Amino acid sequence: MSANRPRRSCLYMPGANAKALDKARTLPADTLIFDLEDAVAPEAKADARAAIVATMQQGGYGKREIVIRVNALSSEWGRDDVVAAAGAKPHGVLFPKIDSAADIKAADALLTEAGAPEETAIWAMIETPKAILNIQKIAKAAKRTRLAVFVMGTNDLAKDMHAAQTPDRSAFLAALSMTVIAARAYGVTPIDGVWNDIQDAEGFEAICRQGLGLGFDGKTLIHPSQIETCNTVFAPTAGEIAWARSVIAAFADPANAGKGVLKVDGKMTELLHLAQAERMVSIAEAIASLSHPSP
Repeated sequence: MSANRPRRSCLYMPGANAKALDKARTLPADTLIFDLEDAVAPEAKADARAAIVATMQQGGYGKREIVIRVNALSSEWGRDDVVAAAGAKPHGVLFPKIDSAADIKAADALLTEAGAPEETAIWAMIETPKAILNIQKIAKAAKRTRLAVFVMGTNDLAKDMHAAQTPDRSAFLAALSMTVIAARAYGVTPIDGVWNDIQDAEGFEAICRQGLGLGFDGKTLIHPSQIETCNTVFAPTAGEIAWARSVIAAFADPANAGKGVLKVDGKMTELLHLAQAERMVSIAEAIASLSHPSP
């Protein structure tokens, strides 16, 4: 799986809602997270599990990345969820309540035991105070496991911290930044948490831009109406892409061979900017290749 795979919009879809799973085939989300945990009542979890396996077998989701969120391994449903998910062969399995590197190792061992393909990645919910305190060790586990993505669970984190969810998220900025730093140190993709007020489009755009500024690659969503804004905010702008191509062209010019610093569009540009430019163009090309239909 490409490290530059777009994950701008990661939409939770309740596994117990057959209409939602079907509608997801038409939505322009980069990633669909079929949920067996928070969105499914206890009495409906077995049926939801079967529905997700059936919809995975049916297919029709195009180039969208498919992830299944299972229940915690400590729950009565967790192990059966993982076994079913492994057989469904999604791109990833999202594990909630990850507190430590040991939790990642346990998830990895269970996926392997259940026969999940090697390319099925571990996505980890970062949603507890213990996870934040252990975030460096959790991220480091990516070196020897399937761990590929962190997903912020800000609602659960707020509950455990007894903290208020203000528009500026001041109570969570340290946790968000620590997660991004650990993720970047060990090659894990960080995805921001959800925005609960579906009606507040202005607030949602502002929080998307804050997440982008903090270093997240994308955001988890709870409603299809949030997809378009999220896809726009977390994609390079036309101006940024033009700058990136100018930087790449300047360093590729034989006249600049061996130079570590150049002037591009009137600004001093170093090799680190070249790396940023190459990543930006790669992401832009990956986004263009998705060709999602309009909702």
